[in-house]
Parts: sequence; structure tokens; C-alpha cells
Amino acid sequence: MSANDPFAVVPFKVPEQLRAFTEMGMVQARDGYQKFKDAAVSNNGALEALVEQATKGAGDFTSKMIGMAQTNTEAAFAFTQSLMGVKSLPEAFELMNTHARKQFEVLTAQSQDLAAMTQKAAAAAVEPIAAGAAKAFKPGV
Repeated sequence: MSANDPFAVVPFKVPEQLRAFTEMGMVQARDGYQKFKDAAVSNNGALEALVEQATKGAGDFTSKMIGMAQTNTEAAFAFTQSLMGVKSLPEAFELMNTHARKQFEVLTAQSQDLAAMTQKAAAAAVEPIAAGAAKAFKPGV
């Protein structure tokens, strides 16, 4: 080392305790960063799974709604056809009452199906996030 070199490092001895403390800090920082990185990657996968499940749930819901609309439309056409064939007013009222009762039962069942489907889709969509959060906050991970 030259006395004229402005970039020369003055050699000095670092106490062993300070060196050990610094190295331990570096190891802990490295471990903390790795855990953070792993959690970020895991959460990214969980978000992708959430979007995938939500998309699947929405597609299933839409398909179910289309099927229900088709069923209800066919029932309305069948009712209209039957109504055209009645011969008396009391027969028409009886047919209307029967149709209304049947449609109420069908719509009740359909709404229960949709509620169950929505609940199932929501639970499936949230599961990856819950699993990721449980893993991220699990002690010792």
C-alpha cells in the first residue's frame, strides 16, 4: 500500500465478536429475504389459483343460469300450449294455479342450487389464499 494512493484501505483488525455479529446479521438478513421471496412466489401462485377458481366458478354459474333459463322457457311454452287447449274458464284457472305452483317450486329449487353453487365457488376460490396465508404465518417456516 502506497502512502500516496488515495484509494488505499487502511488495514485494521476487526474484533472477532464484531465479525461474528456482522456475519450473523448477514445470515439472518439472507434468510429473511429468502422467506419473503418464497412467500411472494407462493402468494403469486395462490393468486393465480384464485383467479382460475373464480373463472371456473363463474363459467359454471353461467352455464347453470343458461340451463335454468332454457328450462323455464320450455315450461312457459308448454303452459301456453296447454292453455290454448282448455275448454272452460275454470279449467284455465286450474291450469294457471298448477303452473304457478310448479314454477314456484322450480324457482325455489333453482335459487337454492345457485346459492349452493355460489358458496362452493367462493370457498374454492378463497382456499388457495387461505392456504398461502396459513403457510406464510406458520411459525418456523
